[in-house]
Parts: sequence; structure tokens; C-alpha cells
Amino acid sequence: MFPKVLNIGFIGGGINSAIGTTHKIASQMDSKFKLISGSFSRNKDINLKTINKWMISSCYTSYIDFLDSEKEKLDAVVILTPTDSHTQIILDILSLNLNLPIICEKTLTNSITDAFSIREKLKHNNGFLLTTYNYTGYPMIRELENMVTKGRLGNIIQINIQMPQESFIRLDKDGNISQPQAWRLKDTNISTLSLDLGTHLSNMVSFLTKETPQEVIAMQNKFGHHSVIDNLICMIKYTNNIDCQMWYSKSALGHKNGLKVEVYGTKGSASWYQMNPEFLEFNDNVGRNITLDRSSKEIEIANQDRYNRFKSGHPAGFIEAFANHYADIYASILSYTNGDKNYLNKYVFNINDSIQELTLMEAIEKSIVTKKWESVNA
Repeated sequence: MFPKVLNIGFIGGGINSAIGTTHKIASQMDSKFKLISGSFSRNKDINLKTINKWMISSCYTSYIDFLDSEKEKLDAVVILTPTDSHTQIILDILSLNLNLPIICEKTLTNSITDAFSIREKLKHNNGFLLTTYNYTGYPMIRELENMVTKGRLGNIIQINIQMPQESFIRLDKDGNISQPQAWRLKDTNISTLSLDLGTHLSNMVSFLTKETPQEVIAMQNKFGHHSVIDNLICMIKYTNNIDCQMWYSKSALGHKNGLKVEVYGTKGSASWYQMNPEFLEFNDNVGRNITLDRSSKEIEIANQDRYNRFKSGHPAGFIEAFANHYADIYASILSYTNGDKNYLNKYVFNINDSIQELTLMEAIEKSIVTKKWESVNA
């Protein structure tokens, strides 16, 4: 018996979006999902260009019309619109009682209040909602999570994590100021920088350690060409006495996407850098320094067939990591539709994970105002 291919539709994510093509490729890379339709844009011309380029038969400028017309054909829907529109779309889908699993691009929403509203509606409907955090799909990040879980680093005592970018301060090749999407240039109760980058880092720390943030102190600034926050540094105390230093920025010249994580324990340390994703650097407490990759004999996770679409030495990258993440979403949806109450797995992130990320981001905002340590209370 062949495995079931799940039909999905997109809300947002047309060819003019930053992330649509990535989701299209990643979701279908391993033949677990098939993109069949969508409301890719409210602009009819973009909609038509999208389905012509992607060879899809139908599209709709209204996502309500899309859901009404395609609900019998769909196994899940993917939300790829700007963050500030997610809440209304999710609540609309749940209100239609379609029993349709929802996959939402991070960040789930831009306020903790909205996230609580979504959680209540999910409970009422017994609904399914996962948020995508694709960097956790890198094989060597999953190897690092396994090392932490199995105690190879000992008790974790410190994490340094950063995600510097340069997009808000670098000029283009003609010396002009870059113009990001309009929704990225508006700050609300939580800065768009924190929603865009900070939640990735918060999610990564929790994924690796299974610990939760307890208190935080932070500072931020506007260094680039736009009147929004573009640089933030904070220190966070996690459960089990883990110290974390976190930096994320869009005004760090020289960095396209400098995601880096360093985990320090009582027996060893390990570090990973997204610009060189095939390698995990490991150091132990007797002086050994080892560079691990998918072919290393000490590897337990990254050598699995699912992470080796081609052999080691031929680097896997961002979209492959996203495809790994989609494979786990697929497994979770199948379990959910088969009635398994334990349908979540450790590689997917539900409403409670999103609430934890947003709670930390709100505590960061409070600390910036008070210039004091602030509690993180979910």
C-alpha cells in the first residue's frame, strides 16, 4: 500500500511573496503533500500568474471562497500571509467547522492575547494547528538536540544564540536604501524584529533544551535606515539554571543570515552555524575537539536515510531542512486524522509553543521599558 499524499492549499504565498516558493518546494519535496489550489493573493493577476507558473488548476482571491469551494478536496491548509493577518484567518477557518488541519508560517500571531483566543477556539473545536519553525529541520540541529537529550554535553549551563542580518542597513548595488515589505516596517506591542527573528531563537532554545524561560533583561535600538527596531540583545534565565545570551539584528553588516547556536554543558559543548550547516563542532572536558557531519561514526540522527537525499559531502540546505520539518508535520496530521490523541511529535510546534515564544517576546518588551529583569509568565 502506497503512503497517502495529503492535498494542501495555500492562503497567501503567491509568487510575489518572500516565503511561498520555499513552502511549495519543501512541502512537496518528499511526495508527502501535493499543492492543489489556494487563495495566493487578493490580487487577481498575481493569483493567475502563480497558478500558471506552478501549474495548478484553481485559485481564488477570497480565502473564504477558496475554503468553501475546495474543502472536500483538502487535507490541510497552509497560512502564508503577513503575521498581522494570521489571527483572523485562523479564527475564520475554525469558525467554519471544517475539521481542517492548519499549518501556519511563524510567527503565529503578533500578540499573546490573540494567541489565547486561538487556543480557546482550538480547544472548543478540537482543532489541529502547527506553526513552522524550519531551522529545527536541519539534520545537525536535530543531532545536537539528541546529544543534549542523551546527556552527552552533561548538564546544560549556558547557551549563546544569535541571528544577525544586514537587510535594514545595507545599501543595494546602486547605493539605494532597501525597501522591505511594508508589514515589516511596523512595530506594535511586540517589535516586528522580535516576531520575525526573536521567536526563531526562542523556539530553538526550547527545542534543544526542553526548558522554559523564567526571566529576561533586554535592550534594543534603531541603527538602520528604517524607523523600526532593528537590533536587540537580551539575557534570559531558563529553568534548570541555564543562562542564555541572545542577539538578533537586521543592522549587522556582513551577515546575510548569521544564525548560530552554542550550547555549553558540564561535560562538553557544541556549536552550529547556519551558513555552514553540514557541520557540528563538539568539544569535551578532556580536550577533544571534533567536527561532526552526516558521515561521522558518532552520529545517531543525521545519518538516517530521511536526512540523506544525497550522500554526505554534497551539502543539504535551507529548503531541505524545511522539507524535513514538513515530513514531521505530515506524520502529525496523519496521526491526528487517525484519531491518535498523541499526534504531536518532538519536531512539531503547537499553540502552546507559540504562546511560550510570544510570552518571552512580551517580557522582552517590558524589560526594555523598565530597564530591569522581568518575569516571563505564560
